[in-house]
Amino acid sequence: IETRALLAQQQINVVKAQMAAKQRDIRLLQLTSGEVATLPKDTSVYEGVGKMFVSSPIADVNQRLSSESEELKSDINNLDKKLHYLETTHKNSRDHIEQIFKSSGRA
Repeated sequence: IETRALLAQQQINVVKAQMAAKQRDIRLLQLTSGEVATLPKDTSVYEGVGKMFVSSPIADVNQRLSSESEELKSDINNLDKKLHYLETTHKNSRDHIEQIFKSSGRA
């Protein structure tokens, strides 16, 4: 039971780190989208592809940014569900450990 609690605690920390990274990525996408929105419509926009840059229409760039943002929000939602499950597992494991100690103390 104790190993399950420790494993759940480790996974909680990993999930929290993943959520923070994805939230940073969303913020970066929002900032990029805001900067692209301020550009005139006839401005050439370039996206990095490997070691080179390719010219892309502003509409395509905005579409890509919004789709990536929606995907990240979905990932964060799934990670939040996983975090809730792990926190519940950790709490239940700790409760079982305390119950074992209390019952052995009475005997």
